[in-house]
Amino acid sequence: MAPSANGQTVGRRLPVESAFTRVEDARHRLPRLFGRRDLVVLGLGVMIGSGIFSISGNQAAKVAGPAVILSFVIAAIVCVLAAACYAELSSTIPVSGSAYTFSYVTFGEMWAWLVGWALVLELVTAAAIVARVWSAYFLATLDGFGVSLPAGVAKFFGPDAEVNLVAPVLLLILTAMIVTGTKLSARVLTVVVIAKVAVILLVVIVGAMHIDTDNYQPFVPMARAAPATASPTLLGWILDSSFGSFGMMGIFTAASSIVFAYIGFDLIATASEDARNPRKTVPQGMLLGVGAVTILYIAMAVVLVGMRPYGELGGSAPVSEALAAVGVGWAAKVVNLGALLALMTVIMVVLIAQSRVLFNMGRDGLLPKSLGRVSRVYSSPARAAAAAGFAALVLTLYPKVLELEELLVIGALFCFAFCAIGVLTLRRSEPNLERGFRVPMVPLIPLLSLGATLWLMLNLRTSTWTKFGIWMVVGLLIYGLYGRWHSRLANEDSWDYDMADTDPGTGGLQAIRPEGELRAVRTPPQKPTRGKHMRN
Repeated sequence: MAPSANGQTVGRRLPVESAFTRVEDARHRLPRLFGRRDLVVLGLGVMIGSGIFSISGNQAAKVAGPAVILSFVIAAIVCVLAAACYAELSSTIPVSGSAYTFSYVTFGEMWAWLVGWALVLELVTAAAIVARVWSAYFLATLDGFGVSLPAGVAKFFGPDAEVNLVAPVLLLILTAMIVTGTKLSARVLTVVVIAKVAVILLVVIVGAMHIDTDNYQPFVPMARAAPATASPTLLGWILDSSFGSFGMMGIFTAASSIVFAYIGFDLIATASEDARNPRKTVPQGMLLGVGAVTILYIAMAVVLVGMRPYGELGGSAPVSEALAAVGVGWAAKVVNLGALLALMTVIMVVLIAQSRVLFNMGRDGLLPKSLGRVSRVYSSPARAAAAAGFAALVLTLYPKVLELEELLVIGALFCFAFCAIGVLTLRRSEPNLERGFRVPMVPLIPLLSLGATLWLMLNLRTSTWTKFGIWMVVGLLIYGLYGRWHSRLANEDSWDYDMADTDPGTGGLQAIRPEGELRAVRTPPQKPTRGKHMRN
């Protein structure tokens, strides 16, 4: 195995020029299909999920009370700060892979592998959990329309079922859709996102007519001690103190879980290679998506808490139950339909993002080369998409998969932290790189993003940290045994480009050469115009 110019070291970094030329000069280019509107739809497709119909009620009932509204605001601030960092990095290095590629250029190969491995955890867990939840809403929707399944069949539909048959079938169908092409997936996604946003607006308008302001009192309930059997948060373990629920700490504890509802804006960056004019459209799609979702989530939280006392919002379907309690039970059917649509788009976007991460890691040699091929028939990374769907399908067969929800949160927050540091590092190491978007008030904004992210991570349970630590150790072993030695960067001189860049089963794609190829362009530093951070 020929040594590379970077040496066989875990600290080797991907030169920023290579990040571009591996795309522009390759025969495995992904077709550029997404415009700004498509990217906003992509973000809304994954960020508006079942959480908008359940998480606000559950967190209000069990953790924060009416102050869950503040928890949503805190989570939104954290995500806006992180989105700004993602926007700058994605406009500077607009290729697929998101935080994985950013880390490869900024920190080096081993750190990039860890970030990519955390992304895999986040996305596989998300797809598996959401598929299980979809099966429960499917059963509830049938019941709402008077269709009752036999008990022997219904037992295979529940999210906690020992054997769930619906979730794997759903994943198979959506995986087939992703494998056969992004263009079809984007069209279906647009229609479904429009429908589910309409459902949410209807629920908010109807619910606002039945708000009782007495339900907002007390806004911050008195703190309660945690049960003796409860797993403490990492912060509580460090301070040897159990914070329990409600009170001021309950607001921050709820915010740590609510971040789950906002996760998805970062996945827009994985589609940079599919986007037209990505330096401009990816940051715009990301920030517009976060802004729209923030408004919808806070509106839903305000209306839901106002309709019913917070202690009664802990059911399996808080929104439907609250609407029924105020005499508009017909809206429960609409909510169930909206939830089905919302969950389906979440899975679609997660699988698309997962396929792009695996595709990039395969193209870099850290995973098998076959994952880094584009099918000529479908113009998509078919093998990476199939691997993503298969991994989610296997995990969704685990009966207690819903208990792993915090794992996808910690995986996302881990990537947020690296992106915040990455903005500061790349500003220092590559100050003259062209940036389509620049984070304002550097270093303040990235440091605030990093601090807020670390704070939310400290408010996750110690059991979650233990599982995450085990996952990362497994990842390091895989990197040490395979990725380090098969890395394209370590074997640049002997890399088999034909095998890596084409799919022998379908033939190689010809390079696509649109006008305005992306290159690592260095320009003299310029003082940004006040209030104008977007540039082509």
